[in-house]
Amino acid sequence: MDLHNASAFTRRAFMHRGLTLASAAVTVPAFLQSSARALMRPDAPLTSVPGVPDERILVVVQLAGGNDGLNTVVPFADRAYYNARPGIAIPEREVLRLSAKGSGGAGGAEGIGLHPRLTGLKELHDQGLLAVVQGVGYPNPNRSHFKSMDIWHTAETSGTGEGWLGRYFDNTCAGQPDCPSHAGVAIGRAAPLAMQGAKTMPVSFETPDLFRWTGLDGAERDPAQKTLDALVQGGPASPDGPDSQAAFLTRTALDARIASDRIRAAVASRPLVSYPNNPLARQLAMVAAMIRAGLETRVYYTTLGGFDTHAGQGGANGPHANLMQQLGAALLAFQQDLKAQGNDGRVLTMSFSEFGRRVGQNASNGTDHGAAAPMFLIGPMITPGVRGDHPSLTDLDQGDLKFGVDFRSVYAGILTDWLKTDPVKVLGGRFRPAKVVRG
Repeated sequence: MDLHNASAFTRRAFMHRGLTLASAAVTVPAFLQSSARALMRPDAPLTSVPGVPDERILVVVQLAGGNDGLNTVVPFADRAYYNARPGIAIPEREVLRLSAKGSGGAGGAEGIGLHPRLTGLKELHDQGLLAVVQGVGYPNPNRSHFKSMDIWHTAETSGTGEGWLGRYFDNTCAGQPDCPSHAGVAIGRAAPLAMQGAKTMPVSFETPDLFRWTGLDGAERDPAQKTLDALVQGGPASPDGPDSQAAFLTRTALDARIASDRIRAAVASRPLVSYPNNPLARQLAMVAAMIRAGLETRVYYTTLGGFDTHAGQGGANGPHANLMQQLGAALLAFQQDLKAQGNDGRVLTMSFSEFGRRVGQNASNGTDHGAAAPMFLIGPMITPGVRGDHPSLTDLDQGDLKFGVDFRSVYAGILTDWLKTDPVKVLGGRFRPAKVVRG
């Protein structure tokens, strides 16, 4: 194929065929407007938008399936909890009790503790690095996994539109000459809706070995690859002009190739601390390695699944307890790694699930889909302690906890006080920013 034949090489076709992830994940590189050679600068900033800090990072940990918030943040002083869960409640003597220190009058830890397998989070709490936001949800909660997740991802109760982080990139990154394609990185088989914008998409991959540049297939490969190689070696830019389809191809292909090489080189390094052997820990170890390597990535997205515990959930032991162990141990190791790097002050970690579980256990010693649940925020920049009041266990919404904190106010707090971005432009509405980040 003649590379200069623009009609035969549309941008949409290239996006579908030119970038290949063996994991079959979705990835669309940014439409960079600078020359291809500028993309190779290792010191290129993420954005030139005034007032937006380039060094700050957000790491998202999604607990997929609907985490049982009541057995995660346990109201051990409330007898209604034990009455509703005779077979799966956490015994009071085993709860990891939280102190009231750092709650700042915005709620409190009186009678509240963590699941006994969340020793990692308890250690972070004791170090003043953990915020527990209680009773997080939204009006008229949806109990469908897919719809509720869409609502959390889009920050719209309709569950439609672009992702909230995608809109963040659209507003702070798209159109900037030095915005890298890997400004957002998701670890997983598919790019989460939360990170998909109207103009930007994240890089997404399951393992570094599966993330690689493969160029084009068949007859289209050689001309494109020769042009790409010439650019990498310092050759002339495309003769078709900066706005041509050929220039688009070479800019985008070069960006993808550099992102692939840099990410795979980064995650090949040995971490500075020992990580536990579990799926979330492996994801966070890769994230820590990319941060240590100085990638310009602003947001990383990870996921731990298995939280749809309808049967045989267990209390202090069982499937849910195993997930608690994985979560706490992985987050503690990640924070220790960041501190060893000297990067802990740059990284805020946020954990959420699409909904909690019902207050009462079901006939299968499990829990069904519920509503409000806690969120966790981790890092030296957060306002530590237990935030907000624990929802009532007797004043319920169709058997579910009533929310007291709209999740979008947590997003607004992160956008305002950490990412220094106007939350109205990102969330599409006005939500009082939760004071979860130190001023």
